[in-house]
Amino acid sequence: MDDFILLRKNIIKKEFSSLNDMQLRAVFQVNGPLLIIAGAGSGKTTTMVNRIAYLIRFGNAYNSEKIAVLPDTEEIKKLKAYLDGNGPAPYDLDSLLAVEPARPWQILAITFTNKAANELKDRLSLMLGEDGARDIWASTFHSCCAKILRRFSDRLGYSSSFTIYDTDDTKRLIKTCMRQLDVNEKLFPPKSVLSKISDAKNYLITPEEYERQASENANRDMLTAKLYRLYQDELRKANAMDFDDLIMNTVILLEQEPDVREYYQRKFKYVLVDEYQDTNFAQFRLTQLLADGWGNICVVGDDDQSIYRFRGATIENILGFEKQYRGCKVIKLEQNYRSTQTILNAANAVIAHNEGRKGKNLWTNNGSGERVVSYLAADQNEEGKIIAEIIGQNVASGRYKYSDHAVLYRANAQSNFIESAFMRNAISYRIFGGHRFYERAEIRDMIAYLTVINNPDDTVKLMRIINVPARGIGASTVNRILDLSTATGRSAFDIICHADEFNILQRSSAKLMSFAQLISELRDVAEEETLNSVYLKMIEAVGYEEYLNADKEKGPERLENVHELSSNLITYQEEN
Repeated sequence: MDDFILLRKNIIKKEFSSLNDMQLRAVFQVNGPLLIIAGAGSGKTTTMVNRIAYLIRFGNAYNSEKIAVLPDTEEIKKLKAYLDGNGPAPYDLDSLLAVEPARPWQILAITFTNKAANELKDRLSLMLGEDGARDIWASTFHSCCAKILRRFSDRLGYSSSFTIYDTDDTKRLIKTCMRQLDVNEKLFPPKSVLSKISDAKNYLITPEEYERQASENANRDMLTAKLYRLYQDELRKANAMDFDDLIMNTVILLEQEPDVREYYQRKFKYVLVDEYQDTNFAQFRLTQLLADGWGNICVVGDDDQSIYRFRGATIENILGFEKQYRGCKVIKLEQNYRSTQTILNAANAVIAHNEGRKGKNLWTNNGSGERVVSYLAADQNEEGKIIAEIIGQNVASGRYKYSDHAVLYRANAQSNFIESAFMRNAISYRIFGGHRFYERAEIRDMIAYLTVINNPDDTVKLMRIINVPARGIGASTVNRILDLSTATGRSAFDIICHADEFNILQRSSAKLMSFAQLISELRDVAEEETLNSVYLKMIEAVGYEEYLNADKEKGPERLENVHELSSNLITYQEEN
């Protein structure tokens, strides 16, 4: 019997021989809570895929002393021949070795993006075949919750055909709620309200609880509480949920309905969670509820790669995992497959300064590689110049193409001076994950304002900014202005300046003429002051900074771009 257990172990190791020692430990540690600290480039997805394949093929056979069925002598011979490389794998290899294998539908693997979920499914299909992988629950948090809610939403007062509202839908709804409560959008930006509601849902705070927590002296909190309650009431009337509701309502369902909770806790024998460092409180509670039946929860993450605190991610989830789950095993994947040791040494030195980290040391067999070169430029223009020169020299040497180079920057605003240097040196380039500097909405707004100050007859630019930031000038008013311009032959700006002369513009005339006065005053400034001075006064006069700051998520980055344009204007003045 002992000989067979050892034979079984060796064959299973052979089946997963492409993995390194720590990856094997992570794959074979199947029972109880497990925390996998996976450094960058350490084969995290490979480990997860192989772990799921191992669960389905062999269960807990590697670490178990049990034997489901002891093979006969002939079967033992075939197994030994396969191990020694003297024969093929027996067709019934898995059944001969398996101990309590998992069924595909007993496995829940949660990822953060559809792309990651699809990659997981595709790789599992390659390893297990389409039939073997089809019933595995490999999905995002939101997809998983939607699937549960479609079945049991009636317990929460929704029908199974409930609608899921996207970002545009939620913006329209909150604006409707604000109109019902007569809330001024300028003083209380819709995006800001939605952000507060989202934060509340991430912490599983209901409208009722939000009202209790809101201080009676904090008018904004009380108003947000009223909007939150009305927003949820309107969602329920429409038989709709937003993305945050999917997770929050699933948690509420599992907490309030014992039979539903017991069903899913029995169903999911193994729960795996990817990118655990980026989970928020609601996601933590969800996975806890689903895994509490069998206690077999495996989370994978890297505390040094946590970047979504602004979205409600709670780094404490991964840092405190061992305290939350007693008896937890911790395995660190530190072998890197992407980089050279020199790069890893530099990375290790940087992340060593992170506070409250688990600690790990990335290493590789890829060799030391070329040294990291550091260059301290005098300013951003010199930085762009040096980058362009290095790329130009590499291409001129014949060793590299332009496409062999990548330039990484921290914030989108920093692409500006790099793009300028590339254009000056005729270097073609592509921007990934964003727009070219002058194609960004906030930059196009600023250029439009400057253009109208210079040339008020530019109707296209004028129509772009007439209600940015919002001034209460709606689309119907804009259409009337354009119709009048066509009928009278006068410019749209001239119509706006004399809006009180037209009956169909009477209701909006004060707003329109106020906007015309703003442009006229900035035109007067432009007669006396420098381009950049006009620009800075323009930003203040139109309230653009406050407009961007209302968006807590993207506003700061967009404001950086607006300020970066000021640097361009100064450079333009100096060069001309």
